[in-house]
Amino acid sequence: MEARRLMLEGCEAYLAHVIDAEKVNPTLEEIPIVRDFPEVFPDDLPGFPPHKEVDFMIETLLGVVPISIAPYRMAPVELPELKK
Repeated sequence: MEARRLMLEGCEAYLAHVIDAEKVNPTLEEIPIVRDFPEVFPDDLPGFPPHKEVDFMIETLLGVVPISIAPYRMAPVELPELKK
């Protein structure tokens, strides 16, 4: 609180952000939630799931625009607030 008061009075202030460059990525054993629930997390991950092609498509008609209506009724008093 005193630092804030001094800055408000016009004193210069500096901020330093220090990180430990040696330890960027923690191991799984260092993460508390993994330590607490080891049965949920496998020992080794098999990798990413296989790439799958998209097997569905929404058919649209040329020149047709989506319906533009409110999804629910709104009180007239609320409408100007929404349009702001």
